[in-house]
Amino acid sequence: MGEHVLDLACPPEDVTAVHTFLSSVWDSEPDLSLEDRMALELALVELASNVIEHGSGGGRVSCSLRMDVGPDDVTVSLSDDGVPVLVDPSAAHLPDALAEGGRGLALVQMVVDDLRYERVADRNRWTVRRARH
Repeated sequence: MGEHVLDLACPPEDVTAVHTFLSSVWDSEPDLSLEDRMALELALVELASNVIEHGSGGGRVSCSLRMDVGPDDVTVSLSDDGVPVLVDPSAAHLPDALAEGGRGLALVQMVVDDLRYERVADRNRWTVRRARH
């Protein structure tokens, strides 16, 4: 159990770097259940995708992802230097079936125990916590 860190700049990097990072985390954290892995991968890929797509404001965005795997839970902090977020993650809900977007934060909410957002100085900070199953 421990801390795992990924720093990325988009572009040129993209969400593929998050998948690769998580694969290395799973290799070094063999006691993490498949259920937890799947939930965390969904949550982190959704968050990272949102940051890359919406946070750049049409330019580059630098992100730092820090995952702490503890005996009882996994906590992830994703910070970026993108534009401020204008959405309240606690108000996220699934849109109707025909909507083309807007599912990301609602999906994250469904698979984690806690999702928080705050703007600190000139950075967005997302925090995700999931109790281990």
